[in-house]
Amino acid sequence: MTYVITDDCTKDGACLNVCPVDCIHPRLDEGEFATESKLYIDPESCIDCGACVPVCPPVAIFQEDELPEQKAHFKQVDAEWFQKQRAASAPGNAPAQPALPAADSPAPAR
Repeated sequence: MTYVITDDCTKDGACLNVCPVDCIHPRLDEGEFATESKLYIDPESCIDCGACVPVCPPVAIFQEDELPEQKAHFKQVDAEWFQKQRAASAPGNAPAQPALPAADSPAPAR
């Protein structure tokens, strides 16, 4: 079982500081923090400790089987966010680097 963050998240970051396995992202120092509208819990690394729940001021975190019906889709939202993050950081998905000129290419004119 895992916990899920819903759209009631205000990104105050209290949950980030209490998670013992660092499964809540994006963290304050990650580039995505500024652009994401909420935080996400990685269902693959969450250990179901519940430490994040009491520190969440807007009550945006629920155990997956206790999600209100109208918020149930956030289980998939969280999982998909981490799938995208993993895919983007997989080998071969790094941003393309400009090609270096071949050793036998003439130097550019100055």
